[in-house]
Amino acid sequence: MKLLRKADMQTFKRSVDAGTEEQRKAVQAIIADVRERQDEAIFHYTKKFDGAILENLKITEEEITNAYQDMDDEMIAVLREAAENIRNFHEKQVRQSWFNAEESGTILGQKITPIDAVGVYVPGGTAAYPSSVFMNVIPAKAAGVNRIAMTTPPDENGNIPAGVLVAADIVGVDEIYKAGGAQAVAGLAYGTTSIPPVDKIVGPGNIFVALAKREVFGDVAIDMIAGPSEIVILADETARPAEVASDLLSQAEHDARSSSLLVTTSEVLAEGVQMELEKQLQSLPRQEVALKSIENYGAIILCESLSEAVDTVNEIAPEHLEIITEMPFDVLPSIKHAGAIFLGRYSSEPIGDYFAGPNHVLPTNGTARFSSPLNVDDFVKKSSIISYSRQAWEENHKKIARFARMEGLEAHARAVEKRKEDEQ
Repeated sequence: MKLLRKADMQTFKRSVDAGTEEQRKAVQAIIADVRERQDEAIFHYTKKFDGAILENLKITEEEITNAYQDMDDEMIAVLREAAENIRNFHEKQVRQSWFNAEESGTILGQKITPIDAVGVYVPGGTAAYPSSVFMNVIPAKAAGVNRIAMTTPPDENGNIPAGVLVAADIVGVDEIYKAGGAQAVAGLAYGTTSIPPVDKIVGPGNIFVALAKREVFGDVAIDMIAGPSEIVILADETARPAEVASDLLSQAEHDARSSSLLVTTSEVLAEGVQMELEKQLQSLPRQEVALKSIENYGAIILCESLSEAVDTVNEIAPEHLEIITEMPFDVLPSIKHAGAIFLGRYSSEPIGDYFAGPNHVLPTNGTARFSSPLNVDDFVKKSSIISYSRQAWEENHKKIARFARMEGLEAHARAVEKRKEDEQ
């Protein structure tokens, strides 16, 4: 793992993977094909990319029943408890419409309306991600979205992992389809014989999913274009090297391009973490992936003071930030940019991934400077309400007309003045 000083940070910038021209053209071709051939195109690409021959896209009730039977009862209980924690957190984010009546009779306000239909993409194939189901579906449900359609790629036998199906059933997904990649995104965006179109698409995926979301944006809304996962741990001499190393590896095992950084004021901790990483990597099942991540996108950044360390963190604007210092809550007010902040020794990042309640769909690649975690607001629309009374119009129409004429918009001015003319 690289050992850097703050001055070296400019040499350690991970570029955003925007895809190659070849990949973009391939995605565009898939989207066009799905728009033309609909289900048949999805069947074709599912066979080509996933090795599965399908006759139907939609998951049946029988498949969901079988999924419950294939799962351990204790694990189902864990999923239910995690879902409840996540639901409780997001229900606190729900906003209400509001209206304000003024003495003049004017009524101004904001109307909150859920999006009608949302598509949730859940990665699949060789892995199962029930947590992605929870984090994308639960805030949409809390917002009041009427219809939620989920797509996830099948394995070569045409099956979806039991955990994913059970998670989707627990949180009340309305429709589940066996489709992955750019073809699934196209199906959700434009509809097919089997899949009615949606208004917004959320959920993570590989580069082809990300490029497809870029392509359909404008015809539908999307959540974000997320990059590889990343963690920054801000720690002082009170942190324990073995625990810090294990938390760094929890992100490194995600992807060879995941980024794991330790920002510290302690050389002793830095040395201890280096040794622990070498030791723990030896027994990690995903050793090859984690090792590439640590070697290429991992670093320990030594700072002269806690203040310099905080500045470094804010410059990075990480997706996940752990603060493992003697007084972590004293550091919190100085943190300006981070997707999720974990405070104290017992708040390791995986707690947020699965169970605590806050959303794990977070801004990456420094976009925490201006972006937020996925939340209930992402699944509603806000409409402004304006009702001017006659008294308010009398008091203000001349000012408004003058404002319009200042901008050279005579028809705007006349539209406001017309009411006076019509009453004469």
